[in-house]
Order: sequence, then structure tokens, then C-alpha cells
Amino acid sequence: MTAIAVTIAGSDSSGGAGIQADLKTFSALGVYGASVITALTAQNTKGVTGIHDVPPEFVTAQIDAVFSDLNVGAVKIGMLSNAAIIAAVDSALEGYHQTNIVLDPVMVATSGDRLLTPAAIDQLRRLLIPKSLVVTPNLPEAAALLDTAIAEDEAVMRHQAHRILKLGAKAVLIKGGHDDGPESIDLLVEPNTTTRLSAERIATRNTHGTGCTLSAAIAAGLANGMNLTDAVRGAKSYVTAAIAAADRLSIGSGHGPVHHFHRQW
Repeated sequence: MTAIAVTIAGSDSSGGAGIQADLKTFSALGVYGASVITALTAQNTKGVTGIHDVPPEFVTAQIDAVFSDLNVGAVKIGMLSNAAIIAAVDSALEGYHQTNIVLDPVMVATSGDRLLTPAAIDQLRRLLIPKSLVVTPNLPEAAALLDTAIAEDEAVMRHQAHRILKLGAKAVLIKGGHDDGPESIDLLVEPNTTTRLSAERIATRNTHGTGCTLSAAIAAGLANGMNLTDAVRGAKSYVTAAIAAADRLSIGSGHGPVHHFHRQW
């Protein structure tokens, strides 16, 4: 049977993040990708210049069209820019009994542009975190979800992850890529276990779409039948290699994309 994953996220007109990054990741990892677009963004490697939200009822229509026909193995949820869209995604997914949901709580782009309204954060906490197999916040996103300071060490990262577990998630992958140590440390925190994943920090400005790519890679692993820990390990390895190969591309004049097809090209 063909492995299928769906991304529910915003579009990136420059192709490095969002829906475009997710579909590239699915394809690179041998998974058929389908999509539900929640917003159109006008953006490039230098920043976001405009956001046009898709009407909630059309988000619902896309979900119904895809999930009523395709045998979906995993779902990645990314940019949901307002409370009405979050509610629409929550309600529409209710009837399809998806258990492999990877929630990337996209709030701020690599460029620093805000992608989620403050009013929508509470909806994210109440509706979608409890539906998720794993939530994948970076350090600023975890702090925003909890309305607290950004974690400065692994002990605080672990504590914040456990607080997010209490919101209803089955697991939390808290990502340390925004830290500045010699290693990039991520913690996969489940109720009774913590898995530490480390990789050498790579000196490059081409990191556009790393969070989208990581969460999509986890979904691809789940769609391919992996358990969560193996899917996360595989995704971390894939993204690390994609960052390492990013400078082989010459895209734009700002934060360029990671190299999704570093294995194929």
C-alpha cells in the first residue's frame, strides 16, 4: 500500500517552507503527499510581506475532499493563522479518527515575521494539542504556548515539555535549534521517558523552513509505519543533512532553504 501523508499548512511563495517544504520532504522520503492550504503568504528568503487566510469553510472542504478519499497514514499541521481556521481544522478532523498527528505550532517565521495571532494561541492549546501524537515547538514557540520565558538549558526545556504534555499531547519534541551552543539539542519528551537527540550545529544562514521540514519528516516516518521515536530520529538525521547541504543551493539573498533533495540531487 502506498504511504500517504497530508500537510495542513500555509503556502510559501518562495518554496522553502510551509506546504511546499512539506511536499518536498514527503517526496524525498518516499511518501505520497497531499495538502490542505490554510493561508497564502507572499514571502521570500528575506521575509513575509503579506498573508491571505483561506476561508475556514474552504479549509473544511479541502479536508473532507482529501480524507474521504485517500488512506491517510499521518497528518502534519503547520501554520494556522487565526482562531476560526484552528476551529475548522479541529472540527473537520474529528470525523476521520487520525491518530498520527504531528502539530508544528508555527508562530514566527525564520525572518522574525509573526504568523499566528495571539488570540489564536488559546485555541491551539485547547483544541489541537490534545489531538496530537507529538507537538514540535522550538524554544520561542514553547515559551509562547506556556506564556513564560524562553528555556536556557535542557532542564528547563524538559520542564516546559512536561507542561505541554499536561495540555493533552501524547509527546513533545522541544527543539533547541534557537540555542547557540556547539550542538543542536532536541528533547523528545513522553510521560515516562525522555530521548535526547543531538547534532553538531552547522554554520549556515540557509535555514528557511527547518521547522516545517522536521515536522513533515516525522509525519513521513509515521506514514511509513515507524514508531514515534524512530520517526523522530530519522527526521532529525534527514534535516541535519538537509541543513549541511543547504549551501550547495543558491536561492535568494536572505535565509535560503535547506536542501530537501540532498540525497537525490
